[in-house]
Amino acid sequence: MAHADSASGAAPVGGPAFAGDMSADVVVVGAGPAGASAAYHLAAQGLDVILAEKQELGRDKACGDGLTPSAVRELVRMGVDISDWRRNEGLRVIGGGRRLHIPWPEQVSLPSYGLARRRSDLDRDLAEHAANAGARLLTGVTVTGPVTNTAGRVVGVAARPTARFTYPGISSPTRLRAPVVIDAGGVSARLATAMGRDKNGRRPLGVAVRAYFRSPRAEDSWMESRLELWDGPANRSALLPGYGWVWSVGDGLVNVGLGSVSSHPAAARVDYRAVFARWLASAPASWGFTPDNQVGPLASSALPMAFNRKPHYADGLMLVGDAGGMVSPFNGEGIAQALMSGRLAAEAAAQAAARSTAAGRERALAQYPAALEAEMGGYYTLGRIFVALIEHPEVMRACIRYGLGRKRLMKLVSKLLSDGWERRGGDATDHLIQLLTRMVPAA
Repeated sequence: MAHADSASGAAPVGGPAFAGDMSADVVVVGAGPAGASAAYHLAAQGLDVILAEKQELGRDKACGDGLTPSAVRELVRMGVDISDWRRNEGLRVIGGGRRLHIPWPEQVSLPSYGLARRRSDLDRDLAEHAANAGARLLTGVTVTGPVTNTAGRVVGVAARPTARFTYPGISSPTRLRAPVVIDAGGVSARLATAMGRDKNGRRPLGVAVRAYFRSPRAEDSWMESRLELWDGPANRSALLPGYGWVWSVGDGLVNVGLGSVSSHPAAARVDYRAVFARWLASAPASWGFTPDNQVGPLASSALPMAFNRKPHYADGLMLVGDAGGMVSPFNGEGIAQALMSGRLAAEAAAQAAARSTAAGRERALAQYPAALEAEMGGYYTLGRIFVALIEHPEVMRACIRYGLGRKRLMKLVSKLLSDGWERRGGDATDHLIQLLTRMVPAA
């Protein structure tokens, strides 16, 4: 529900202004990777930004915790200290009786390594990094809805305190006012929903489940993907479009999980927890994936994919990360895209803040969705085609049986799956992907 305000941003229609109202150049709602990235880049460019988070920093979230080189690139741009984070060499892909190692290549714009970081640590690190850059970080703040002026433009958010945590919060109902608001609230996208931006049910939907285990496999330096997931006893009719994963996150722990994707809502009707249990039961005993070694609960989450919520900017409200449906349909990764979208949103907002007219500000803000389309539009369209193909079991079986043995093909596939292709220049594989993304319509 939107809260109406006057066009001037003074007393709100239907009630007085709250005594504790706060103002900034930009308000960012949600301190996950997307929100923290946006807040950091805004603060680094000299803007006054409020970063509001409902929970305490570092709460656990369902996530694979894997960071591809494209995510590392964004972390380096932010100046995050990643020196002691868990590094990995590349992908180990297993399926159809084959085992293939695909090292991360050294590229012009991408490093030759990935990272793994538990989401509880990652989110805290990034939010504190934004705060250290000058963002005003508030925790224990529940945003109840957007505040709009009489023209329907978002001019802030209404908030209430939920708890007092380490960082300052608010002590009473408050309006956080700004000419630009960024919804980084995750898959629920409450601000976007309140403004009538519903998700597109024709875009792919992913589901992931994961758990942490103490395991000897914590010493493995490869991110392992297992391509054969079965819904029920292994048979030819129950092969799921997705993969299972095992990789180290440091401190003697591994993240073990699985993800599947569908181009229609039927994906949500599969009992993925049961699939996960059967998959664990087939793991070698030496890996230690036992109840006694499990650390924390089994967690699951929906994965909003391929720009399933638009527009990414309109009427003073930007959508970043999961709020804008930015999870990759190729591999279920969302952190790299969240970091990237936060950076692009901040760049557009900073340009808008420097304009002297309302029309000029809107032109600058409109560059954000244009930048997203240029960066990911054609790529996500390819991803939707990919999902439509692999959700047919016979296609998935053929890909596993005949694809893994072809190294040139797997080089192309690995770049597509990890979003590890050069947008400009690069080798023949990069040029082919560039051509394919130009041939298809934007997402």
